[in-house]
Parts: sequence; C-alpha cells; structure tokens
Amino acid sequence: MAAVSQSFKTDLLASIPSLRAFAVSLTQNADKADDLVQETLVKAWDKHESFEPGTNLKAWLFTILRNEFYSQMRKRGREVQDSDGIMTARLAVHPAQHGQLDLKDFRGALEQLPEDQREAIILIGASGFSYEEAAEICGCAVGTIKSRVSRARTRLQEILKISGEDEFGPDAISAQVTGSNAA
Repeated sequence: MAAVSQSFKTDLLASIPSLRAFAVSLTQNADKADDLVQETLVKAWDKHESFEPGTNLKAWLFTILRNEFYSQMRKRGREVQDSDGIMTARLAVHPAQHGQLDLKDFRGALEQLPEDQREAIILIGASGFSYEEAAEICGCAVGTIKSRVSRARTRLQEILKISGEDEFGPDAISAQVTGSNAA
C-alpha cells in the first residue's frame, strides 16, 4: 500500500465538517451521522489509491458517504426519525439568516421533503456543490438534480408559507432557498 500524501490527509480532515452535516441530513441522528462519517473516512483512507489527484475530493467523499448510507439503510430498513428533536437541538451551526425563519421550523419542513429532494437541496444549497457534482454524487442526470432542487424549493416555500424574500430576508441563504439571485 502506497503512503498517503500530506495533501490528501489535509483535504480529508478539512472535509469532515461538510461530511458530518450531510450525514446528519441523511440520518436525522447525530450519533448515526458520526458513525457514517467515520465509516466514510475509513473507506476513503483504505481506497486512497483509487482517488485521482486533481479531481474533486469532496465529491468523491460525499459519494462514498452516500453509498455507505444507502448500504446501511438496505441492511436495517427504515428507522424512526428524530421525533424528540434531539438531533435538531445538537446542531452546532445556526443559519445566518436575518428574518423570522426558525431553524426548528426549517428543519421540520426539510424532513417533510421526499428523501431524493432533501438530498438534492442539501447538496446544492447547503453543501455548495454544483448541479453536475450533485448529479455525480447521486448517480443521476443533471436535469434530474435540477428538477429535484426546484421541487424541493417550491415545497419548502409551501410548507413554510413563504411567498417571497420579504418574509425572511434577502441574504445568501434565503436566496438559495428561493432560487433567486438576490444574494
């Protein structure tokens, strides 16, 4: 086994917060998310030779995480979501919004989305991936990701009863949710 490069180690460590945020959004449970991130890091470390330097490490890691999540889901089936709000209470980063949208309300609305739409909106809106990168991570066409994000934005606006930016502020996060360019 070849030695792991310092840049790979550094980039791997820098990706952990993003991986954890994505894992929390998939599992709806902080402890399971931590386990999922750990499995992802172990697999990435073991398979570091298959990573091509110069390509997007973050997208590669997100793909490993997503595949591991679905493998675990197939093994154990569906489990109860965060009905007690424990996971929501443990979130470390709060949104930088200036409006009246509450994190708990947004989290609840996000959980009501179909899994494929929730995954797409998180990859594009929260994790900052391009549509092409998100499509690669999800293993589907770019157009499919675009339609999932569009449907997710529309559904979130319906659930949260938001009709425009004036109800929650014209900042970057709000613009991502609505799909506008006001940021």
